[in-house]
Amino acid sequence: MSNQPINFRRSATQFALGTITIAALTLTSLYPHAHLATAAFACLAVALLFSLMGSFIASGALSMVCVAALAYFFAPRIFNLSIDDPQAVSVVVAFLTTSIVGTHLIQTLRQQRDAALNIAAKLRQNAADLRDREKWGRAIFEHNPVMYFMVDEAGTVLNVNTFGATQLGYAPHELIDRSVLNIFLKDDREFVRKCVVTCLENIGQSHTWEVQKIRKDGSAMWVRENAKGLRWADDKSVVLIACEDISERKRTELALQRSEAHLAQAQELSHTGSFGWDVATEEPFWSKETFRIFGYDPQTKPSPQLVLDRTHPEDRTCVQDVIDGARQRKENFEHEYRLLMPDGSVKYIRARARATKTASGGTEFVGALTDITSAKQAEQQLRRSEAYLAEAQHLSHTGSWSWDLYEREFVYRSAEVDRLFGFDPKEGASIDAILSRIHPDDVPRLRKVTHQAMKDNGGNYEYDFRIVLPGGTIRRIHTVAHAVVGSDGRVSELIGTHMDVTAQHEARERLENTLVALRESEQRFRDYAETASDWLWETGADHSVTHLSDHTSYGGILARELMGQPRWKIASDVEAEPEKWRQHRAALDAHLPFRDLVYTVDRFGTPIYIRASGKPFFDASGNFLGYRGVSTDITASIRAEQAERELRKAQAELAHVTRVTTLGELTTSIAHEVNQPLAAIISNADACLGWLGREAPDLSEAGRSVEWIIEDAIRASEVIRRVRALAKKSEIEMVPLDINEVLKEAIALVTRELANHQVTLRTELTPAVPPILGDRVQLQQVIINLVMNGIEAMQPVKDRVRELVIQSCMDDMGRVQIAVTDCGIGIADDDIDRVLDPFFTTKSSGLGMGLSICRSILEAHGGRLSIVRKQEPGATFQFALPLHKEVVS
Repeated sequence: MSNQPINFRRSATQFALGTITIAALTLTSLYPHAHLATAAFACLAVALLFSLMGSFIASGALSMVCVAALAYFFAPRIFNLSIDDPQAVSVVVAFLTTSIVGTHLIQTLRQQRDAALNIAAKLRQNAADLRDREKWGRAIFEHNPVMYFMVDEAGTVLNVNTFGATQLGYAPHELIDRSVLNIFLKDDREFVRKCVVTCLENIGQSHTWEVQKIRKDGSAMWVRENAKGLRWADDKSVVLIACEDISERKRTELALQRSEAHLAQAQELSHTGSFGWDVATEEPFWSKETFRIFGYDPQTKPSPQLVLDRTHPEDRTCVQDVIDGARQRKENFEHEYRLLMPDGSVKYIRARARATKTASGGTEFVGALTDITSAKQAEQQLRRSEAYLAEAQHLSHTGSWSWDLYEREFVYRSAEVDRLFGFDPKEGASIDAILSRIHPDDVPRLRKVTHQAMKDNGGNYEYDFRIVLPGGTIRRIHTVAHAVVGSDGRVSELIGTHMDVTAQHEARERLENTLVALRESEQRFRDYAETASDWLWETGADHSVTHLSDHTSYGGILARELMGQPRWKIASDVEAEPEKWRQHRAALDAHLPFRDLVYTVDRFGTPIYIRASGKPFFDASGNFLGYRGVSTDITASIRAEQAERELRKAQAELAHVTRVTTLGELTTSIAHEVNQPLAAIISNADACLGWLGREAPDLSEAGRSVEWIIEDAIRASEVIRRVRALAKKSEIEMVPLDINEVLKEAIALVTRELANHQVTLRTELTPAVPPILGDRVQLQQVIINLVMNGIEAMQPVKDRVRELVIQSCMDDMGRVQIAVTDCGIGIADDDIDRVLDPFFTTKSSGLGMGLSICRSILEAHGGRLSIVRKQEPGATFQFALPLHKEVVS
């Protein structure tokens, strides 16, 4: 509001000065009888000049004063509402419009300038404030007694304060531009890397973790890191990490955790939990194992009621009596009871507690709770063990027994012994019946063992015998026996087991038969290896040859010349390819397997190419013994590849010669294509000179002429570029292409040739076909060859229009298809199968390589050139190319 009087005074001053100036100008113009347009122009200049000094309102008022002065002194009929002089009316109206618009534009520019000056001032102030804040920030960052690190997305340290570097024993420059992972344990580096990635994925959010850092002297320190991802200069993401040394607290925590872990582990191992119970406050304490025994969540608040809830219903009254008695008598107690768990299982518990006095004079019970379920169950398991043993013996076909050497009878035998001998355990069997089923040839062996045990006065014995079952089935038994010495010092009995090993014996026989077959297979493999073109080799720990398969030579070198030599001593390309051999020897020293090492061996001045593969072998203790592998003479395949490369090179040369020959045939067409833009350039240049040579040069028209000159120069340059690309011998460049653009560029080079031979060209190009992957120059060569062949084929045609049709579309298999159709003399049925063959031609002066080269180019692009058989005159050559994605995949 305070600026309004100032603005008003400024506007009044502007209006007063402007009015005086306009009055003086009007009088000056009247004296020499100036024309209305001249006076109007002078007034317009004054109005615009004064508009620079003040407001738009004052400038508008001055414009109205000017209009009044002009109308009154120079066109008085306007005041009389007469329109006899329309030119004067037009001048006054034009003056008024121009002055108001100009005044408004000048006012707008002044406002924008003032706004820009204000913004610039604010920006300078903000920059100064930013520098001050940055200065304070750097001071805080550097002198804050907290370790600060700033890292980028790769984990590289961008900045670190002196305090942080000193805490780790480094100078700041020793950490900056180094990976922050270097100051962490190797096992923690992946964890830290993930934490940094998490901060960068959540810009602006704080993340905290605890980890160990490694000082320069190798000692470790625990830190608590608080990190946040930030957007830095150039929108670069960084992570700012503040570290707090918590080593002392961590050591205390670890010691406490270790102590608690030891106690918890001891309780868990002994199935004993501890508890405390303050009778006055009714506040119990349970250890973790106590919660586990009762089956409660450790987060549950313990109470005597929880004990009663879990107690078996039949023992609940007894437990309640013990709790009540402890409250009343405040004496030690011990009792056993059962727990009924939620899953229906039963636990046996022995609780023992001691009453102690608290500092306040009250009573507190401290006790232990032991899970004795295992002990209780041991009795039941002991009762069942005999049944389990009997079942186990039955399943494993093993019977136990005790034999009285003097009474010659069984003191004890399990039921499985009767089953082994083919008797029903429930019915039993006599000693004579059992002995009768022992194979007659094995009876003397059993008697010998008995006599030997009595003679040796103790010892362990193993022997085998056979049982002959009814029906003639043989069962083989393996016996392990121990001689028991009685109190009188004599052997009184044998205790042992009979095990049915019939299946094992049969398996052993099968194994022996398998070993025989394996030896035969090994010999067969050895025979194959000795007759194959490959040879096997073996080297020692020093990589010298120790063994070769039974070949008379190794790549043309006698085997005896190679024994004791390392591979690099017999190779001839060690000096030519030092890096290959360095890597190979490094792999050998690291005891790593290698594959397809190709090297050469000179034999009578001719290089022999060898490919070798091998793997290390070790002894049972893991000691390196050497390498075993196979080598192959690949000289023939290498020379075949060399010949193939030479063939491809010759084909490329021939394709280049064909392109150059085609360009020679297209000289007229190319010259026409270049002369058209050159003629246009000359014409536009003459026009440009004409526009510039006028008394008032027309710069707009001259500029348009120069633009046309540039466009025509680009057209000429593009034609020359395409010609040079076709003539240049370069490597194949497979890039994504729009086949329609390739067609248009090729057609531009043969347009004159079509006109000279009176051939009409019709194109049917499907718009927006998907891109293909190909070499632009080679595909243009194919299209130009097909077009030129069509032109030549239509030369004898006199009775119809010579029309050449070029089409592009998508075929049924989703490929881009191009077809070139002429209406010429066509191809004879006898020649249609041979027209694509090399050196086949129907022309008197042709080489027969054009279509063959086209077919080779298209096959290299994953396509195929074919001829469409049709009834009408002429021929159609078409080819299909896969889409860009199909070629890449």
